[in-house]
Amino acid sequence: MTAPLIGLTTYREDASWGVWHQRADVLPTAYAAAVEATGGVPVLLPPVGQVGAADAVVARLDGLVISGGADVDPERYGAEPHPHTAGWRPDRDAWEAALLDAAEALGLPVLGVCRGMQLMAVHAGGELDQHTPDLVDHEQHSPGGDEFGEVEVTTRAGSRVSRLVGDRLTVNCHHHQSVRTHPGFEPSARAADGTLEAMEAPGGRFCVAVQWHPETAADVGLLAGLVRAAADHARAP
Repeated sequence: MTAPLIGLTTYREDASWGVWHQRADVLPTAYAAAVEATGGVPVLLPPVGQVGAADAVVARLDGLVISGGADVDPERYGAEPHPHTAGWRPDRDAWEAALLDAAEALGLPVLGVCRGMQLMAVHAGGELDQHTPDLVDHEQHSPGGDEFGEVEVTTRAGSRVSRLVGDRLTVNCHHHQSVRTHPGFEPSARAADGTLEAMEAPGGRFCVAVQWHPETAADVGLLAGLVRAAADHARAP
């Protein structure tokens, strides 16, 4: 059997390489490398605005990662932007929402990473806290610049996340926002300050989201779990 195809959503940003400086569809290499290391084949998914495109793409995939990136548009959950909320991309929000709809229709395994968790919560009808330091009085979850914050999280006993990564672990975080409400999802892990760090859909389908960046860690248990679920999905009649 061939390795499962794992779609990875991408940024669309101004970028520079060689002699070029122009708009580009980009994603940190760590995502694709982690998928490959755990037995999957990564496929990059830039934002597409065509009607029906998400259905066509998801029909060809075995698993989906909603990647990290800029803040979700506050308008999607009926909020005014916080002074620290910035850089939202309506085209990417719409594309990823369409991918989630298509994935749910086919029972496709899904993993949300950082922004991906927030987008998944909002898409389900939830809301975000737009600046977590306002709630916890520290910036450990996002120290600033390109530095990850080391956060210890405790997983919920019996959860899928716990089975994949254990009862407790230190994770790499880079999020100044967090999930306030998450209809249809169960909490799976929290930081010591109470911040929700993981959630999952009940039932047999692999539909998991985390605020941390599993692609940056040596133990990529979550991505390995996604790839295994994707392989099972591909084998299903």
